[in-house]
Amino acid sequence: MSDTASLADLVRDWDPPTVRTSRRVDPWLAAAFADLVDAAPPDLAEGAPLPPLWHWFVLLGHPRTAELGEDGHPADGPHLPPVPGRRRMFAGGRFTQHAPIPFGALLHGSAAVASVTPKSGRTGEMLFVTVRQELRIGDDPAVVAVEEQEIVYRSEPEGAQRRVIPRPEAGEPDPGGAWRRSLATGTVLLSRFSALTYNGHRIHHDHPYTTTVEGYPDLVVHGPLMALLALELPRVHAPGDTVTEFGYRLSRPAFLPSTLLATGDRDADGATIAVAAEGVAPSLTATVRFR
Repeated sequence: MSDTASLADLVRDWDPPTVRTSRRVDPWLAAAFADLVDAAPPDLAEGAPLPPLWHWFVLLGHPRTAELGEDGHPADGPHLPPVPGRRRMFAGGRFTQHAPIPFGALLHGSAAVASVTPKSGRTGEMLFVTVRQELRIGDDPAVVAVEEQEIVYRSEPEGAQRRVIPRPEAGEPDPGGAWRRSLATGTVLLSRFSALTYNGHRIHHDHPYTTTVEGYPDLVVHGPLMALLALELPRVHAPGDTVTEFGYRLSRPAFLPSTLLATGDRDADGATIAVAAEGVAPSLTATVRFR
């Protein structure tokens, strides 16, 4: 595969279905994540609102072990493109909330592939897949929130030269910011987050695989964990405001060993936030909008 057209041909007839899931919003899951990051939990009473993006702990898939690939990720799935030697990277997303998602409610998710865009860059071919999910509560047909996730896929079939990702150089100045939150990372933290999100990908827990097969310098911090850490800033520093929009971009991985530093500043109707391993350029940049 040497040009974008060949990658486009692989997905030309791909017709991914809509996937629907339903689960009750259990306060245990929220309490578990708060304890994971040593944070005060939100109000867990029935009817209290679930913090934004915490539905990630509710609407989880649970593939059978026999359905997993070499990397610990599902070998196949309704929203996984038919790309040989598929390598996956979480690139960012957008979240818009129209109404609260209350604890104790039955939450319904309806997810479909919104766009598929082949691109070619200096590192070769890539496939950008955007998955859009609409969230509803109980029997109410109204959409309470919309999430879009952008996933980038690379093709590395058997025999292809493996990429090598160097550890980023330290030396970046402290970004400052009135809002600040740090989180020390380690193998236990990554393992617990993988367990909480039912994520078996080996780049988060298997060091030999991560370095020799995927080409990373060390275990990789979960992109969703960094997004949730960014949202801890408005949750703690602006508790009286309601987040209605959250957009984030993941520009580079963060690796162990590192301490993540989330920094942010309030503006007229929201905030700008960055998350980085200390001394390194940000891995995640985000904007928040309040009601």
